[in-house]
Amino acid sequence: MPILSNKLSSRATSRDPVALPSVASRDSSTTLRSARNDNEKMNERYIKWYTPWLSREFEMLVFGNGGGLPLILFPTSFGSYYQNKDFGLVGSVSGYVDAGRVTVYCPDAIDLESFYNKSIHPADRMRTHNAYENVIVRDVFDLARRECNSRRVAVSGASLGAYHAANIAFRHPDAVSHLISLSGSFDISSFFNGYHDDNIYFNSPYEYLPNVPDPWKYNHMGIILGTGEWDNTRHESYRLSEILNSKGVKHWLDDGRWRGHDWNYWRDMLPHYLSKL
Repeated sequence: MPILSNKLSSRATSRDPVALPSVASRDSSTTLRSARNDNEKMNERYIKWYTPWLSREFEMLVFGNGGGLPLILFPTSFGSYYQNKDFGLVGSVSGYVDAGRVTVYCPDAIDLESFYNKSIHPADRMRTHNAYENVIVRDVFDLARRECNSRRVAVSGASLGAYHAANIAFRHPDAVSHLISLSGSFDISSFFNGYHDDNIYFNSPYEYLPNVPDPWKYNHMGIILGTGEWDNTRHESYRLSEILNSKGVKHWLDDGRWRGHDWNYWRDMLPHYLSKL
């Protein structure tokens, strides 16, 4: 599983918590912009709430006025809710946010408590991951759909974040309209030291997707698998694409030239893919 450097560059300093259902003041910008003045900021909101699924508080950044396409953007390995902002991925789609075409939701991740937590049994790692999925599907999705007045959300992420996006999309296709994978790393088998159970099976797209009896349920989704010739997880996108092809699931495997597994490539890929929706 590729691990990226997560050294922070510009962590925000002003994040006043609000209750989960609250919506902050709305930005009135309606025009798509390709450049941003350094003093300009998207309508950024910090949200913190107690979630019963993890029995603790959970944090998230939201960019936009609660309109357009709700896009849930997951962090990479070891990343937190502010990572996609700090590494410029949110800024790369600022034009879509300012135009009211997209609202970006950046939830926290708990991979250090689940997949990477070697101090607990692999079965408990997976149970922790399932609790995280409940936070996303039941708390984050509900807020995003309510704010954007949408029946479904889009999900995206890079590397391990793309795994979270894809796994949730395939497990909850009724709630997801688009899946955008950036250099996805979908194989989670290395996290469990050879241990295997039903929870692991049903969270491993490479395992459960070939046996899905009703793949038609995915064909309402716009699925984009982005990779490139220098991407060290390129084979994983191809493997997932082959499974989807075998099940007749429509998708776009985009294998770009001069493209690798890092933030500068993802900052180009995400706005390009949003332009195709």
